[in-house]
Amino acid sequence: MVPTFELVSGAPDADLFVVPVFSGARLGPGAQLVDDSIGGTLGEFMRETDFDGTRGEVLAVPTGGRLGARAALLLGVGDDETFDAVALRRAGAVLARHASRVATVATTILDAVVPDVDRGAAAQAFAEGVCLGRYQFLRYKSEAKASRLERVFVIARANAKVRAALARGARIAEAVAWARDLINEPAAAKSPAAVADLAKSLARASGLKVKVFAGEQLVRERMGGVLGVGNGSERPPRFVRLEYAPTRPRGTLALVGKGVVFDSGGLSLKTAGGMETMKTDMSGAAAVIAAMSTLRELAVKARVIGYVPLVENMPSGAAMRPGDVLTMRNGKTVEVLNTDAEGRLILADALSLASEEGADAIIDLATLTGAVTVALGEKVAGLMGSHDGWVAQVREAAERAGERLWHLPLPDDYRRNLDSEIADLRNISSGGGGGTLTAGLFLKEFTGTAPWAHLDIAGTARSSTDDAETTKGGTGYGVRTLVELASTFSKPTR
Repeated sequence: MVPTFELVSGAPDADLFVVPVFSGARLGPGAQLVDDSIGGTLGEFMRETDFDGTRGEVLAVPTGGRLGARAALLLGVGDDETFDAVALRRAGAVLARHASRVATVATTILDAVVPDVDRGAAAQAFAEGVCLGRYQFLRYKSEAKASRLERVFVIARANAKVRAALARGARIAEAVAWARDLINEPAAAKSPAAVADLAKSLARASGLKVKVFAGEQLVRERMGGVLGVGNGSERPPRFVRLEYAPTRPRGTLALVGKGVVFDSGGLSLKTAGGMETMKTDMSGAAAVIAAMSTLRELAVKARVIGYVPLVENMPSGAAMRPGDVLTMRNGKTVEVLNTDAEGRLILADALSLASEEGADAIIDLATLTGAVTVALGEKVAGLMGSHDGWVAQVREAAERAGERLWHLPLPDDYRRNLDSEIADLRNISSGGGGGTLTAGLFLKEFTGTAPWAHLDIAGTARSSTDDAETTKGGTGYGVRTLVELASTFSKPTR
């Protein structure tokens, strides 16, 4: 559940009143209301507690109910000159975490953003921050205390654009929360078939066309990578195709998401520690399904097709072996030299199908390489691609959505490291280092002539700590970027 947002012009009755405070203990909009209710002592409160307004700093102030709220919360938002949509999203998350024991909150924080920031973008970011900061995964907690926050009053001038932006932000955050729930779910509860069923239910509720391929259908569809990886598990693979088709679409965008519901490494077995978080190896698939569920409600103008291969990578007598050769959907053969480099094999089939079906542009999301985490850590995704204009469009959409990434190269001379002695290419590099780049070069072999971009989200898909709108565990990274990309999609010039 996400809170509801209401735009109001005056201070309503609420459990908590939140006032922004800038660095240097400079009070933001709404402070006068609190001052008047408690006799003008906010400055004294701040001096006595050394409250400075540093970003994320909070100070509770009792009001005795004279404000229409039981208490006020001073929320540090940092430098007023840099308080933009990104900072507002973070502030919204801090607000939600400190308001978990109340049902209603009122705040003037939207009026604290710098004048040149678009009010709609600011309102959307605030709603996202509150909803995502409130997120909890409590299904398996026997004594959990769920957040009580249900309603947020945003005190600002009446504005239809702002009201719509608050609703949009809440809807996008709801999709992110859906993805987080699926990512955080233990692997035992999310077989490829179970995830496919969830995708079908969500798709039908969201006005999407959906097809699920299984068994002999996968053979007829020439899904050599999906079958090769999935054969090692007792829980057979699936392939989900989702389609959103508005009237008179502005081109066709393909979204591809890696869906390894659990990755043991196969016969190239991971260490025990390496398997601990492998339930999250389907984060790309979760992001694609969740993002597509918003498209009708947000009135996206582009046609969008989602391709989601779903497998479990397990060791067994039926598992693929190092040295085996698989034939991908586009006819290229791959020598499998490490069964733990399996994500690229299932993505090869999905990318081939997206290219065959004539997408104007393709983007894939995958927890693909540990190397990207070495390079960029867990807060920045790696971006690669075959078309500069399309890569720029993805980068700009991610920036607007508040999800961090970094453009990495795909050097042509690294391609020789994927040459195989007996097949068209091998699934791991023969050279040292650059694992993220050679993985990207492998995927490029299956994209045809379509402009293509790849997001390696191995670091960003999971967080080890709560940090602003990000919560510990599955992050749902990529949902916001995909929604923004689909909403603003422009066919790249080939």
